[in-house]
Amino acid sequence: MSFVLRPFLHRCLAPEQKEPDAALEAVFGVAEPGRGHNCSGMKPSVILTALAVPVLAGLGGWQPGSAEQPGRFSLVQRTLDREVAVDFTAPAGGIWRVDTTSDLQGWEGWVSFTSAGVTRHLDSAAAYHPQRFYRAIEVASATPLTGDHFATQTGDAVIHPVNHASFVIGWDHRVLYVDPVGGAERYRDLPRADLILLTHEHGDHLHTGTIESVRGPDVAIVASQAAFNGLSPGLKTSAQVLTNGARATLLGLTVEAVPAYNLTTSNHPKGNGNGYVLTLGGKRLYISGDTEDTPELRALRDIDIAFVAMNVPYTMAVAKAASAVREFRPKVVYPYHYRNADGTFADLETFKWQVGTDLGIEVRLRKWY
Repeated sequence: MSFVLRPFLHRCLAPEQKEPDAALEAVFGVAEPGRGHNCSGMKPSVILTALAVPVLAGLGGWQPGSAEQPGRFSLVQRTLDREVAVDFTAPAGGIWRVDTTSDLQGWEGWVSFTSAGVTRHLDSAAAYHPQRFYRAIEVASATPLTGDHFATQTGDAVIHPVNHASFVIGWDHRVLYVDPVGGAERYRDLPRADLILLTHEHGDHLHTGTIESVRGPDVAIVASQAAFNGLSPGLKTSAQVLTNGARATLLGLTVEAVPAYNLTTSNHPKGNGNGYVLTLGGKRLYISGDTEDTPELRALRDIDIAFVAMNVPYTMAVAKAASAVREFRPKVVYPYHYRNADGTFADLETFKWQVGTDLGIEVRLRKWY
């Protein structure tokens, strides 16, 4: 993957931080109030908008005096709950990555996307930082996987939500699919799978035709026994069963199967389905599958990123999910699988409010439907 750097950078201050410090002014050379950007969410605040030449020197890309700007931050705004809304404007069809830092000592990938004119993203981690800096980088790649970025010891992991229970993870030149369903067209523009995780046999988690369409030539499949039983003979040759508590190491990562079951209904009997804990590049990711608020869920520890299902009557109600998350305390949590049996959706804003900010848990709300 190659990068063409476009050095546009913005600084967003916390509402109580009125002016930039002199050291930062020296680094960037100019502090410009306003320019149509509002970081406070209530009134104009100071934004440092600068060509980040001191930071990106020697890396090429757009320079002062260029006739055209291929992309720009058109809004950087603190919300009332201290998060930051970021609008990026660029011609449709380009692929961009936005990086963040809070101290200018080290940049980390935040989100990548295909531009569609104006694209808005919400930096929910900003609530825990007094200031944030953003830079945009145009990405050149034949088959990019876009989404949220997380730094690991072996490069970024990229999280790409697809729909309901289905999502894709890119990491270390590998592509992982979780419960792919919905047909080939849904995954047409995504890279093929090196690893597929199947939690259980229900139709919103398992569809053999979709698996056939996304599998790579040397795909490995990890499944619960019930999901394995639902695979075609050809797919079974690439699959291995993990029962609750078992683990496997493959493709440089560790997969541990954890129980996923109902306490109040018989929709998901204990021992039938799996959740998974993945360890990749020193990070631990939890995928709940279809589970209620079980003791095994609450006993999880040291989870960096969690995907937690919440829909009634099949998994958890919002209050149960929030209570469980507050107990096992992942650093970041994604609510997913949140369409209820009656077609309504779980109230994600209530979930976010109930999780709160006092424990330092970042709740990331993304588009799954």
